[in-house]
Order: sequence, then C-alpha cells, then structure tokens
Amino acid sequence: MLLKINHRELKGFFYSQYFSDGLRISLGILIPALVSIQLNHFDIGLALSLGALCICVNDNPGPVLYKRNGMAIGNIFLFVVAVTTGFARLNPYTLGIEITLFSLLFSLFVIYGNRAGSIGTSALLVMIFMLDKQLKPDEVLGFSAILLAGGVWYMLFSIVFIKVRPYRAAQQTLGESIKDIARFLRIKADFYVHEVAIDENYKKLVSQQIKVSQDQDAVREILFKSRILVNESNNAGRILILTFIDVVDMFEKIMATHYDYSSIREKFKDTGILSQIAEILVEMANEVDNIAYMVLTNNRKKRLKYFNVGLDELKIKIDKIKEQDKGISNLALKKILVNLRDLNSRITSIYNYYHSKSSETLIENDLDMEYSRFVTSQDYSPSIFFNNLTFKSIIFKHALRVSIVCLIGYITASTIAIGHHSYWVLLTIIVILKPGFSLSKQRNFERLVGTIGGGIIGILILLFINDKTTEFILLVVFMIGTYSFLRLNYIVSVIFMTPYILILFKLLGVGMVVQERIIDTAIGSTIAFLASYLLFPSWEFQKINDNLKSVVYANTNYLVKIANIIWGMEVNKVEYKLARKDVFVNSANLSAAFERMASEPKSKQKNIKDVHKFVVLNHILSSYIATIAAGLASKGINKTSADNLKLIKKSIAVLNECNKKMGGKIASLNIGKELTSNTNTEKIHTTDDLLLLEQLGFINKISVDISKVTDSILEVMS
Repeated sequence: MLLKINHRELKGFFYSQYFSDGLRISLGILIPALVSIQLNHFDIGLALSLGALCICVNDNPGPVLYKRNGMAIGNIFLFVVAVTTGFARLNPYTLGIEITLFSLLFSLFVIYGNRAGSIGTSALLVMIFMLDKQLKPDEVLGFSAILLAGGVWYMLFSIVFIKVRPYRAAQQTLGESIKDIARFLRIKADFYVHEVAIDENYKKLVSQQIKVSQDQDAVREILFKSRILVNESNNAGRILILTFIDVVDMFEKIMATHYDYSSIREKFKDTGILSQIAEILVEMANEVDNIAYMVLTNNRKKRLKYFNVGLDELKIKIDKIKEQDKGISNLALKKILVNLRDLNSRITSIYNYYHSKSSETLIENDLDMEYSRFVTSQDYSPSIFFNNLTFKSIIFKHALRVSIVCLIGYITASTIAIGHHSYWVLLTIIVILKPGFSLSKQRNFERLVGTIGGGIIGILILLFINDKTTEFILLVVFMIGTYSFLRLNYIVSVIFMTPYILILFKLLGVGMVVQERIIDTAIGSTIAFLASYLLFPSWEFQKINDNLKSVVYANTNYLVKIANIIWGMEVNKVEYKLARKDVFVNSANLSAAFERMASEPKSKQKNIKDVHKFVVLNHILSSYIATIAAGLASKGINKTSADNLKLIKKSIAVLNECNKKMGGKIASLNIGKELTSNTNTEKIHTTDDLLLLEQLGFINKISVDISKVTDSILEVMS
C-alpha cells in the first residue's frame, strides 16, 4: 500500500504545476544556448540565456495577462538596468552609488504586491550579473540588447507554452488546493484519536489552514481573473469553477466539524464510536485526495469508496448509545453525523461534474456569482509608493536595509571574497533578505544548508563523472529540479541548484568552484543575518495588532450575516460567501504571523502565549460560526427564540467592543424593531432551536474569552 501511495504522489508531482513550471523555465533558458551552439555563436547564446534567466523570475503563477504584463515590464527594467550597470561599473564609486540606489528602489516594489516585487528582484539580478561582465563602453548597448532579446524570447516562449493548454495551469492549481484540504481533513480526524495530543494537533491544524488559504487565493486569481475560464460556457471552464465553489463549501463543512474534543473524548471513550468517526474522516480524506489526483491528471477517476452504508451504520451506533445510557446526550454525535453526510454530498457532487455527459446540467447548476469580487485588485497608484517613504513603513525599512547591506556586500566582495564570482555574495544577500526577521532567518538557513549539501553532491559528480554527455544530462535534471522545487521546497531547490551551477561552470571550462561558492554564500548569509537582526529589524509583535483586529472584524461580520439569516432577512449569497472568505483569509494571515513570531528570538516574542491562545480561540469561533452556517444551509431557520436573539446580539456586541479597543472596524447589526418584535419570545423546544441555543451559547463564551485575551495582549503591547 505504501508503494502504491508513493507511486501516486510521484506521478502527481510530475503532473503538478511545480514540475510544469520547472520544465518550462528550464527549456526557456536552455534553448537559446543550445541553438546558438549549433550556429557557432555560443557567447551570444549565453547572453540570451542569461536574459531569459532574469525574466523567468517574473513568470509567477496566475492569469496569462498578468504574466505577460509582468514579464514585459521586467524586460524594460532589464535593459535599463543592464545599460546603467554596464557604464557604472567602469568606476567603482559610481558602481557603489548605483548598487545602493537601485537596491533601495527595486526593493520598494514589493509595496505593490508579490508580482511587482518579483519585477524588482529580476532587475536586481540583472544588476548583479552585470557586475561580472568585463565590457568596454562601446559593447554595453549591444550586450544589453542581447540580454533584452533573451528576456523577450522567454516571455514569448512562456506565453505560447501556456496557451497551448489554457486550462492546464488552473487544473494544476486547483488540484494542489484540493490536496491541501485532504491533509486538513486528516488532521481533523486526529482529534477523535485518544493518543493524539489536542494542543499539538491544533498547531498542525492552524499551520495547514495557512497553506489551504494561500492555495485557495491562488485558485481564485487564476480562475476568476482569466476571461477564458469565466466567460466561456463550455464544460472545461465550468467544471473547474463549479469544482472550486464546491471545494470551498467543503472546506467550510470541515471547519464546521469542531467540538469540545476533550469533553467528547471523555464522554464517549468507551463506546468505540470516535475511532469509527476518525476512520470515516480518513477515508473521506483519501477520497478528496483521489479528486485532487483526478483534477491534476485530467482523468475521470472512479470513487474509491461509497459512504452511505458506513454512515447508516454510524447512525445506528449513535442511536444505541442514547438507548443504552439515558444520561448521555448524543447530540454532538448527531451533529458530527450531519456534517459527515454533508461532506459525502459534496464529494459526490464533484464526481458528478467529471462524469456528467451533459453540459446543460453543468450550466444549469452554475451559480450566478460576481467572480471579480472574490479576488483582490492591486492598487498601483503612485501615492502608495510615496506614502511608504517613511520609517513607519516596514517595506521602506526593509528596502533601506537591503540597499545598505548590498553596498556592504559589494565592498566585501571587492576586497576579501575569493575567486572571480564574488557577485555570489550580493546574490545571496538579495535572495535571503526579507521584510521580516523570521523569513530572513529561515531563508538564510535553507540557503546555507542547501549550498553545502548540493556542493557535496556536485563534488562527487565532478570527481567521478568525466563524460560530457552524462554531465549535460545531469545538468538538465538538476536544472529542472531547481525550478520545480523553487516554490515547493526552497532547501531542496538549492540542493539541486548548486550541482547544476558547478556542472555548468565545468562545461564552460571554468573549473572547480565549489569552495568559492560555499565561502561566498557563507559571507553573504552572515552579512544578511546580522543585518536582519541589527539594522532596522522588523518584529512580529510590532504589527500583530493589525492581524488581530482584522480577524475579529471578519468573524464579527460573518456572525452578523448568520444573524440576519436567522432573523429572516434577505442575505445576498455573494455577500455571505465574501464574509466567509474574509474569515478564512484573515485567520490564515493571523496564524502565519504567529508562526513567524514563534521563530523569532525569545526576547522579541512578547506575550506569545496569549497570542497563541487568541489564535486557537479564533479558530474555534470561526468553526462554530461555520457550524451554524452549515445547519442553516441544510435546513433553514426563519424564526428563533428570545434567548437565541439575546445571545447572538451579545456576542456581536462583545466582539465589536473588543475590536474597538484595538482600533479596528465595527460590524453593524441592522435589525429593525419590526423584525425583533416578530421574533418568538416564548421558549421553543424543538431540537433545531435547542441545538442553536447551545451553539450560540458556546460562541458567546468564546467571544468573552477572546475579549479577555485581547485585554492581556493590549496591556503588554502598550
């Protein structure tokens, strides 16, 4: 079974966007050099490949239009920076000034988001690579033009590569997103296993939620910003959009399967029911994985298992527990069963999309969604740039740090670095330095360890393999591995990258440069690490308040939407789904900020225990709101008791007051007197209303706990 799973995972990797990107980037860089060799113009080919290498940094996942625009702007900066550096390097002082100013300017590009940030990184790479070029003044423009030609070649190659299969990138991104949900579901299953520590499992859950949120954002961008997918009425685009909508709903159902696990374990530990629930959840996770594999490989896979019989058996067992012990309430188990049935329904729906022969069925089932509202539009106003030119801006302090450190790196490389490739010092600095300390620390460790590990592999290859054909084949393999793992696992990418570079230099006749690369990397890593700690450092506790108030507002707004539905008000489906998306995104942002804080020096982890408690309470609150939302979706409630009315209004008031203390936004609850007067003021004893009362009571308790933790955090932060 293990071999079978590994085989599927391996095959899934080769169908993934990561491998597709690695193959496309490698071919885009290699082809100009290989063609030029055949035409006896190897020097020109190397320059073309270098231009392609710089522009491939802008080839980020997303709609083709965004890719094209990013690479086109990148090419403009490539030429300008190449020309400027070509002339500036004729004098060490002008070169030092250029390195300082360009490092500052292009590091500021991240103000406009990751795509703009990659354009800045691309421009800095051009500057660094030009440092090594011994060009005369009359050769600068010609060489820069060849670099530009290489960049334009890569842009055209990448666009054509993607246009051949326009839906492929969306399938790959969606498939990866579904795999992450399967992992999330397996972690949820562990809450029903007695041997698994609940607190440790929460850490895993929160960490995985970050990955789910990031991948769902990537899917939203590529699906809802791609005209070919949104506007066309054929099956291929419709299936992808409908699948994603159901996948997000499925994730909400999984979030809704949250309970007081300590109480459930204690209450039902001797019944054997919890292990049965865990087993069904794991089997459903396997089914979700099968869907991910189906989307990735673009094949119509059969279901691994049908759950109706197993769920019926679970129901019988739940009913028996109530019959055997009248004192035990099986209400929580019934709620779990309802959520499991809902999950099964979503899984069945997705399979039906891929096995339906009628496009009319898909079109009829489509939702009239305003897709553009689900993706964030980047504001490129010049005022944003100038407003960030202050020490209050984390990005400005980061850019200033990069410019100073690059100047130090340049001076160091010119004086004490060994060999003829001292630009590796600057390259290491650019790659490692990030706006936050924790990210710089992580990237520093991965770069250094990866370089040493890859260097050992490279030495063994260079010592024992002397056949040029074999070396070239290994070069291509390592090259594809480098770019395939660049976004997936950076340390693995660097392990591939080092032997790829070492083999390349040997084929170019430069010789063994392992020692030089490791030493230059160590120098760059040391400079970058010291700078991230000493030079305008950015600590998470300084900005965690923004994450706290954003997530509290998102949860409050989500709860307001639920309240409106309960009171019979008309709630727009798009508005509801946007509120839900904001909860998921802001919760993931808070969790990511906490993880970064946890990796910082102990002296900078201010009140980290309370922040961790806040993260867990926020997750529980989101899960309980999602539980109510799932119940409303399946049954619908158009009246509620006075007790429920008081509880939900009280919870919203507590959360609003909490956010008010942090300086956040207030979520308004607009319930008219006529709606309040129509609410049933008598006690309602239906099962649904009693269940709602229990859920709202728990939400109220969690809201009060969040308010208390917030007070503790603010007291320390002030």
